[in-house]
Amino acid sequence: MKYHSVVAVRRGGPEVLQVVENELRAPEAGEARVRVLAASVTLPEVEARYGRSPFPPRVPFTPGYAVVGVVDAAGAGVRQAKPGDRVAALTVYGGYSEMVYRPEKDLIPVPAGLDPAQVVPLILNYIVAYQCLHRSAKVRAGQSALIIGASGGIGTAFLQLGRLAGLTLYGLASASKHAALADYGARLIDYRTQDFVSVIRQLEPGGLDAVFDGIGGEYLRRGFPLLRRGGVWVGYANPRSLSGMFQLLGRVLWLNALPNGRAVKLYGTGASFIDRRPFLEDWAALFRLLAEGEIAPVIAARFPLLEAAQANALLESGRVTGNIVLLAPELL
Repeated sequence: MKYHSVVAVRRGGPEVLQVVENELRAPEAGEARVRVLAASVTLPEVEARYGRSPFPPRVPFTPGYAVVGVVDAAGAGVRQAKPGDRVAALTVYGGYSEMVYRPEKDLIPVPAGLDPAQVVPLILNYIVAYQCLHRSAKVRAGQSALIIGASGGIGTAFLQLGRLAGLTLYGLASASKHAALADYGARLIDYRTQDFVSVIRQLEPGGLDAVFDGIGGEYLRRGFPLLRRGGVWVGYANPRSLSGMFQLLGRVLWLNALPNGRAVKLYGTGASFIDRRPFLEDWAALFRLLAEGEIAPVIAARFPLLEAAQANALLESGRVTGNIVLLAPELL
């Protein structure tokens, strides 16, 4: 039997993504074969395709950072995942595929009855926002926070989760996206026509409690002074190159050494492969919030699973507010 995947055959734009056919195999010991119901389309996949990463994958490779699916078969020794179980996985690579093979330890139990299209943004975008808020910055109701990059999948997650946490929120987004974000109660700043530093200084003269930066570059230099004493800047952007990573680490060490009471923290999901417990706890919390209607991921577009090239082209257009998802045929 066969199944299909979408492979980046070389570095470049969406046109390098091609559908290939694979032989279906039995799962190995300790491994589950998962039939993919939904996969995310996110910026890390775009950057990996172009090679913009400190450690880019070798080509050819199958992109796809997160999936939701159903266990199709389980290998010897698998105890917690049986055929028919709904699961998710932070795959990092490999998600653009009709089938994925994952070690049992990588699987995330997903409650029955949740829409896979709504669940898959939680696996990457919402876990980033949730943990930056509650584990890195440890925010409290009544505090103020700036979201740099408020209109994307992670940005809209910050808006929803930050509102739930009782924060006063400010967000950077282009003016064309303000209407779509208006319901989240954040003060929106057009980064193209407004100086966000001046705006924040006027609105929060005492300084911000937190800044969450998903863009990187000069935003650290400009945003760090906006923090009050005791405030924290949390960065989760990809530094795009090995030299960029070392430059960022050097700047973070220097800023944290300054005697001003402010702190810089860097966040990455790589910690999930070292200590799963905080991630499993937080994914479970996000599933509860979704089931209770407290959060609702913004789905900008839904594409058939194998139309990843078209979905990537839309993401790269810059016209997207929220999330793009790839779905199995029965969910379209």
